[in-house]
Amino acid sequence: MEFINTMQQIADEIGAQFNEYDEKKSVLVVLLPGGRYQTIMCVLKHHDKYQREVIQLTTKVCDTEQFINYVDILSSNADFVHSKFAIADGFLKVESTTYLDNSNPNMLKEMILEVAQLADEWELKITGEDIN
Repeated sequence: MEFINTMQQIADEIGAQFNEYDEKKSVLVVLLPGGRYQTIMCVLKHHDKYQREVIQLTTKVCDTEQFINYVDILSSNADFVHSKFAIADGFLKVESTTYLDNSNPNMLKEMILEVAQLADEWELKITGEDIN
C-alpha cells in the first residue's frame, strides 16, 4: 500500500480535507455533523517494541487541564472497536494504530471515522466546545 495515496483516496471518499507533510505524515480534517470537525494526524512509523511498520491515527480531545472523569474515559474504551484514549503532550487524545501489512483502505477509513467521531463526542462532553 502506498501510504500517502491511500490517505488522499480516503480523504476524497469521506469528504475530508487532505494535507500532506511528507511521505510518512499527513493530516485529514474530517467534517462532522453540526459543522464540527476533527483534525486527524496520520503517521506511518516504525514501532520499536514490535519491530514493524504501523499506521497511527491521532486527534486531540482536550488539554489535560480540563476536568476529565478518567473512570468514564477508561470504561468507555471497552466500547471502541479500533480506538483508544491516550494522554500525550498534555492532551487527552483518541488514537488508533494498525500494522501496515495488515491494513487496507476500507479498514483505515473505518478507523479514521471512529477516531474523529469519538474524539468529537468526548470533546463536546468534556469542554462543551469544538476546540480541535
